[in-house]
Amino acid sequence: MNRYPLWKNLMIVLALLVSILYALPNFFGQQPAVQISSTEDTPVTQALLDPLQKALDEAGLAVSDARLTDGKLILRMDDPALQLKVADFVRDWLRNREMADRYVVALNLLPKTPAWLQDIGGKPMVLGLDLQGGVHFLLQVDMETAIKQQYERLRDDIRTTLRENKIRYTAVKENGKAVTILLRNDDELDKALDLLRTQFPELDLNPYSENGKSGFRGVLTQAKLVEIKATALQQNITTLRNRVNELGVAEPLVQQQGDDRIVVELPGVQDPAYAKQVLSATATLEYRAVDDKHDAYTAHTTGRVPPGSRLYYDKAGRPVLLKKRLIVSGEQLVDAQYGLDTQTGQPQVSVTLNSVGAQRMRQFTLDNVGKGMAVVFIERKPETEMVDGKPVKKTRVVEKVISVANILEPFGKRFRTTGLDSPREAQQLALLLRAGALAAPVEIVEERTVGPSLGQENIEKGMEAVVIGFVLVLVFMALRYKLFGLVADVALFFNLVMLMALLSMLGATLTLPGIAGIVLTVGMAVDANVLIFERIREELRLGNSPHASINAGYDKAFSTIADANVTTLIAAVILFSLGTGPVKGFAVTLSLGILTSMFTAIMGTRMLVNLIYGGKQRLSGLSI
Repeated sequence: MNRYPLWKNLMIVLALLVSILYALPNFFGQQPAVQISSTEDTPVTQALLDPLQKALDEAGLAVSDARLTDGKLILRMDDPALQLKVADFVRDWLRNREMADRYVVALNLLPKTPAWLQDIGGKPMVLGLDLQGGVHFLLQVDMETAIKQQYERLRDDIRTTLRENKIRYTAVKENGKAVTILLRNDDELDKALDLLRTQFPELDLNPYSENGKSGFRGVLTQAKLVEIKATALQQNITTLRNRVNELGVAEPLVQQQGDDRIVVELPGVQDPAYAKQVLSATATLEYRAVDDKHDAYTAHTTGRVPPGSRLYYDKAGRPVLLKKRLIVSGEQLVDAQYGLDTQTGQPQVSVTLNSVGAQRMRQFTLDNVGKGMAVVFIERKPETEMVDGKPVKKTRVVEKVISVANILEPFGKRFRTTGLDSPREAQQLALLLRAGALAAPVEIVEERTVGPSLGQENIEKGMEAVVIGFVLVLVFMALRYKLFGLVADVALFFNLVMLMALLSMLGATLTLPGIAGIVLTVGMAVDANVLIFERIREELRLGNSPHASINAGYDKAFSTIADANVTTLIAAVILFSLGTGPVKGFAVTLSLGILTSMFTAIMGTRMLVNLIYGGKQRLSGLSI
């Protein structure tokens, strides 16, 4: 009656063993490290590692391990106090060799998980900003620039539409707040108005005249302005999240705050300068035609740039002359993947545009086969300058050409960018294309760094709360229910192990509210056992045999346990759906804790009780 089949016992034991295995990485701790990555397209090589390691040894800075991983140089050390000294030494060493601009030196904490455990996917729980330390940024989205960019696109589109419909105009211009259209012939006013209202319903057009010429002045409708701002905010959130993820920052938090702000939290990153570089690398991309009728070097040396063109510079500092008219921007880019050309074996990047960008690119390439097209990467870096003793925030715009290629044939939605030097450069270009387009510039308006010492204190206090709650529950259950209480204590221990393993396997971020969820789980986990054990005691008082009482206790208490846990799980799901970062962390640990407690409190304790009492045919009583 009180026996599980062999397969069920094996299933429970297997689940417990797997939980122990994947909870193990959390007990190895973390090791301070200094990470050196390249700001260029080439990875860090042995040519940097060997002389740097020699210099560290001569300076008496003992690094426990130095190795190249994923194109980065990782220096590990056993003493946390040594981390800052090594980082400062590396920065000075690079600066003395005029290589500081080529590399980024960042502080990090890396897990000490053994290699064999990492090979099977074992990794420790990801700690949130309040536990691990890290950097917090509040970014302001420049909505005025987003609206100005929309007016610039409308200006270019209106010019194209008027030309295609053979309506002559003297000027189509914008000032960031409205677009002005002036026609050559007043007889075409009605025709132009009907055409523009059909093609550009987002514009509110009104009659306008200037210098004796008649036309229209168009402003974006209120609904369109709201849409532009919402789209810009969401696109920036997506772009920032993609960029931070793709650059390898573990478990970042990127979320909206208010109507025009974005919160970015990077746990584990202890160097704000490094974090700023990660964020500032997110920029705008533009495709422009190469001006092949004029010489770029002549424009560079004389300072005389032909009308209709602009002077840019590539990554090597060489001048490139491009047309002012924009073909498409990163806003129209849907996807970018790097690979190798099947015919030549050379690295390439395959780009996919949306419908608007595809139409523009198709028309441009039809008219310009054999001519050059360039990809311009634009960074907007916020800076603060002291003016008359007061800090003044300014934005420095850095523009560089990252790729120039000839148009071999007309294309539209999908095309390839070739002429790249290496697969690494192709990979970097695809990353920039895929995650580099911001709908509007952002500025860091708040910056906060949480030190690892404060995070460690939070961990210690949180674990102290877990241990105290755990021990008090163990003592209470053992005193109240004797042997059955000890069985519940064993189940509670494995409940914590399973919860830790699930958090590690799912890659969930553990925060201080998450630890609160674990403490709550410890108290709630034995609720099911209390219901079961009280039911067994009631059955014994009614005169039922010990075996029948055990069976009835588990069977009759199950529906009550399920109802209680399902209602709590519903509340946890709602918290996760509607809450922000800290609330989500609490909801995750609470939800997982409910699931693990039901497994251990019902199936785990039943297996142990069956092993203790199931083999005995006659029982005089139960230790409950």
